[in-house]
Formats: sequence, structure tokens, C-alpha cells
Amino acid sequence: MKDEIQDTKDFLQNISDQIHYFVRDNVHSDLVLTLQIVLKFIFLAGLIFLLDFLLKLIVNTVIKFFFDKEKYPVLKSIYDSRITNSLVHLGALNFAGHALLSVFYRHPKSFALLGLIVDVATIFVIAGMLFRALTAFRNYFVIKQDYYKIMALNAISETVKIFGIFVLSVIGICIIFGIKGGTILGSLGAITAVLVLVFRDTILGFVTGLHVATSKSMKVGDWISIPKYSIEGNIMDISLLTTKISNFDKTVSTIPTYDLLTTEIKNLQIMSESNTRRIKKSIYFNINSFKFLTDEDIERLKEINLISDYLEGKMTELKKEKENLKHKDKIVNGRQLTNIGVFRYYAQKYIENDPDIDKNGAIMVRQLDITPQGLPLEIYCFTNDSKWEHFEQIQADIFDHLLVASKEFDLQVMQVNVKV
Repeated sequence: MKDEIQDTKDFLQNISDQIHYFVRDNVHSDLVLTLQIVLKFIFLAGLIFLLDFLLKLIVNTVIKFFFDKEKYPVLKSIYDSRITNSLVHLGALNFAGHALLSVFYRHPKSFALLGLIVDVATIFVIAGMLFRALTAFRNYFVIKQDYYKIMALNAISETVKIFGIFVLSVIGICIIFGIKGGTILGSLGAITAVLVLVFRDTILGFVTGLHVATSKSMKVGDWISIPKYSIEGNIMDISLLTTKISNFDKTVSTIPTYDLLTTEIKNLQIMSESNTRRIKKSIYFNINSFKFLTDEDIERLKEINLISDYLEGKMTELKKEKENLKHKDKIVNGRQLTNIGVFRYYAQKYIENDPDIDKNGAIMVRQLDITPQGLPLEIYCFTNDSKWEHFEQIQADIFDHLLVASKEFDLQVMQVNVKV
């Protein structure tokens, strides 16, 4: 091994000497030194690029043809992230560091400058390799479809990149100018508060990314609603600083990522996954239209199939109760059927018999608190189709029917009177 290294050094020195003497014997004396250095640099750079190309070709060919990337997701993640390229670059730069002395041994000043350049390049190649390693982890979790870990890794990688660039810049300055790292870091201590202020959003985004990933409250692709911004759509991307949401009107909204931690967010993805969507909507009735049902009203309403059996049973039950009541002819005495109550029962049965309503979810028609606009009768149920356009059609069909059917019960729906 030592003999091979020595042979390589001798080969490089021989080429370097040939360039040196050729330029000395054939070029004007004023240009000799400059041209010698330039030609030697071109020779060394060409040798490094050739070595880098060959090593990269060999490594990627071996991985591509001799390993099953689909069978080994880790290998596929490494290959797609091109970590191997960074390793090859590192090897080529390492060769350059050892070859410099053999090529520029006659030019010590040039050797020192080029050595500095190689050291700086090595630092940035190592940084690129670390960043690509984070990309490899992300690719692996994408293959495994573990979106919560992807979000956590996104937060970590973005933070590492930002602070990594800062650290590498400090190291680069130290190498180029020969300054001790402690001197720079010591001077930075005086402006720590400023740095915290500058990186405020970065820190909050990092914390939010970890929180969202660990709590598994949402992920890329989820259907969410943010009432604060009147946003409803699917999450496109969650990065360190911003989160992109594709709205249903084909627009894209961007919010600060830390808002995911500080703002009320409704995750509606479960409705999409279960293929159900909630209906929660009210009809307001005029209280003055409420009344007890007379025998004639009940006989008329018995012709409605959904409530005929209900009315028949209720009439029998109420007649038995009234037999022992005083002043039983007075309609207000004892329990009575009302038009709003019977309509509420009718609406319940109508929804239960609707084929577009999910029978496993809650199905309820209920009265809410009385308002100046009247008595709200709320319809609460779930459709068995979560697609927006289908949901709106199902909901509209239900309320179209109930609004018109309420007239059969002598109920008045409240509306604002517009003066022409």
C-alpha cells in the first residue's frame, strides 16, 4: 500500500516537473510563474474531476444493478438522496489534499492557498452530506407512508439547515482568516437576544412541527378548516416557516406554521376517510304558528304515511289519559299533540328513511333555544357521501322537502320581509 502511494506521488511530481520545465523553456520569463501555477491547477482539477466522475459512476452502477432498491427501502432512500455522491466528492477532495504537495511542491505559496480552498470545500461537502442524510430519512418515511414522522423530520431538517449554514459560515471564516472559533462565538454572546428575535419564527415552527408530528393531529393531505382565516381545504405542505393549504375554490392559502399550534383548527379528514359528512342546519319557525292539533287536523295528517301509525297510537294513548280528567273537553287539559311536535317527529322519520343518510351515525331533530327570529328546529345527521358536491345536493334535497312539508302542518317558516 505504501509503495502504491509513493508511486502515485512520484507520478504526480513527474507530471508537475514536466509542466514546470516546459513552461520555463517556452514562455517569456514574466509569465512563467503565473502560467506554471495555472497549468498545474488545471491538471490537478482535471484529475480530481475525472476521479470523482469514475468513482461516482462505479458506486451508482453497483447500487443500481446489483441491489434491489424496491426490496431494500433504506438503500433506495440513500440512492435517491445521492449521499453516495457526497461520499465520492469527499474522497476526491481527500485525494486533492494529498496531491497538492506533490504537484505544487515547487510553489509553497500556491500550495498553502489551494490547501485552504480544499479545506473549505471539504466542510461544505460534509454539510451537503449531512443535509442529504436528512433527505434520505425523509425518503424512507415517504416510502413507509409515515407522514407524521415526515413532518417531524421536515421541522428538524429545516432547522438543522438554517443553523448548519450559520455554523458552517463561522467555521469557514475561522479557516480562511485563521481566527479562533471561540473569539467569534464570544462576540456573538452580546447579540443573543437579537438572534432569538430574528429566529423567532424558526424556533416556533420547529416546536410546532414536533408537536404536530408527536400528537398526530394532522398531516399533509388532511382536509382541515381554520375558522380564524375562513380557510377550508387540504394541506399541501408543512414546512418550517409556512404551511400551504389548497382551498376548494382552487386557490392556495399560506399561513405561518406556528399557527397550527396557536389557532383553532378543525381536522375534517375523518369525514373523508369514513365517507360521511355532517349536516347541522336549522329551520326557524314562527312561534305564533304553533297550535294544538284538533281531531280534524289529526285525521288529515294520518294520510301522511311516515306518521300515520304514530298518530294512531298517540290518539289511543291520549284518549285513555283523558278519560279520568276533569274538564276533559278543554283542549289544554292533559297532554296534547302539537303541529310543531308532530312535524318534528315527521322530520325525524323522513331523515331516518332517506337512503343518503348514514344509519350508523347520529340522526336527530331537536329544538334549540328560542331566538328573536323564532324557534330553531335543527337537523343533525351524517350523509353517506363526503364529496362536497354530493353533500350539498343531499342537504338541499332534505331541506327543500322539509320547508315545503311544513305547510302541511300549518307551520310558518320565518324569513326577513324585504320592502320593495
